[in-house]
Amino acid sequence: MVLNFLKSGYQSVKNALAKTGSLLGNKLRTLFQGDFDEDTLEDLEQLLYEADLGVKTAMDLTEKIREYHRSNPNLDAEDYLNKLKEEVLALLGKGSHGIAEIPSELGPSVILVVGVNGSGKTTSIAKIANTLKSNGKKVLVAAADTFRAAAIEQLEMWASRMEIDVVKGKPGSDPAAVAFDAVTAGVARGCDYVIIDTAGRLQNKTHLMQELEKIKRSCSKIIDSAPHETLLVLDANTGQNGIDQAKTFNKYTPISGLVLTKLDGSAKGGVVVGAQRELGIPVKFIGVGENIDDLKPFDTESFIAALFD
Repeated sequence: MVLNFLKSGYQSVKNALAKTGSLLGNKLRTLFQGDFDEDTLEDLEQLLYEADLGVKTAMDLTEKIREYHRSNPNLDAEDYLNKLKEEVLALLGKGSHGIAEIPSELGPSVILVVGVNGSGKTTSIAKIANTLKSNGKKVLVAAADTFRAAAIEQLEMWASRMEIDVVKGKPGSDPAAVAFDAVTAGVARGCDYVIIDTAGRLQNKTHLMQELEKIKRSCSKIIDSAPHETLLVLDANTGQNGIDQAKTFNKYTPISGLVLTKLDGSAKGGVVVGAQRELGIPVKFIGVGENIDDLKPFDTESFIAALFD
């Protein structure tokens, strides 16, 4: 399923990046309007690095511009800017990075959501559910982070506010049992999506792996192919630490997509590029604010247009 990235979404992303000083267009235009020399390239690499694209990406893009200039020495600022957009687009891939949707006769699409505590995981689940509901989908959420009573209460509150069904267990109960009950209920109620919250503990990685594997087995008992997505929620402000978290989760359970929250905070927009390139995992949603509709389906062209505006 590909969710529409409407003009309002583009504007929200642009506003969030502007708020954090991430918009690169004017800075790059100013840079490229002067004499093109080694100082220009050093300044370009610094700008890209400061935008959180990552060291390797900043260096590679700078080298691409160096080669481009050698082949075309009479270019103007817009030419260089368009070349950068083209190269970033090649890194991210074109189009919307949609989330899985299986044929309705096979049951609901099951989305497992993982992430460390404090990353915005439970709130992101509510926002994803709201996005799906806004696209005409029937959604059920499962509060399987049973180790935190606050997480259960938070998801239940969001579900009530959005008029979405929720399945929960008692604090301390078996998360896999909650997941099993949720997928069973999703089938019985004719849902399009079941979204499952999970515990966000990394202290005991073996326990985490066993718990996630047990949840996945519980889902597959109801629908053979479930879960159909495993989304990792990362706080965009954590930078390299967030990427290290992603590598840990991906080692224990394959991640199919990233949800980058809090781009409207101190994070720079380039973190989207750096995270996707280093991890090789597509970004599927980005958070641009605190409101319920401020988690946007990620669309490459729209994001690049906003970043380089």
